[in-house]
Amino acid sequence: MLISLVLIIAAYLLGSVSSAILVCRIMGLPDPRTQGSNNPGATNVLRIGGKKPAAITLVGDSLKGLIPMVIGHLLGAEPLALAGIGLAAFLGHLYPIFFGFQGGKGVATALGVQFGLYWPIGLAVAAIWLFVAKILKISSLSGLISMALAPVLVWLLWPHPDSVRILAGMQLIISGLLIWRHRSNIRNLLAGTEGRLTKTPD
Repeated sequence: MLISLVLIIAAYLLGSVSSAILVCRIMGLPDPRTQGSNNPGATNVLRIGGKKPAAITLVGDSLKGLIPMVIGHLLGAEPLALAGIGLAAFLGHLYPIFFGFQGGKGVATALGVQFGLYWPIGLAVAAIWLFVAKILKISSLSGLISMALAPVLVWLLWPHPDSVRILAGMQLIISGLLIWRHRSNIRNLLAGTEGRLTKTPD
């Protein structure tokens, strides 16, 4: 129980490390919270600084979800603890304690959580994102569709039926929060004003 609590707290703190803000500071770029879409995520970093800083941001945000889940598995965390770890890492990205609780929208970190939970789930979600992005060429819509389907993919692909409800529930919460964080994008999509694809998920 104590180990699980420590892992959950550590996952939130790691999630709170904003890759976008740090990358922009190190590379002499403007603060992503005040430029472009004002979102500290990989897509906005791509708008501000180009492919290299965006790629670093994408990897960093994904690792924030992946690393805590892998450590949880290695330490034998129970499914409920794994769900808490994944949710904590995601919440850290959305509401980072180190950056005034102003975080990103969470697609990359959620994907890291999914790969860390069970890699076929992460692979399936990533494949959907890439397919939708190639067809529709709208980054936010690709993220919304792939993450809306993620709870179903957890339900179908997680290999332990006795704990699938817990982990699908975790993903349902993550997907719901992610969709909420994309509400401005959804308004733009409905109005036909959403920006076209930039090559990494926000």
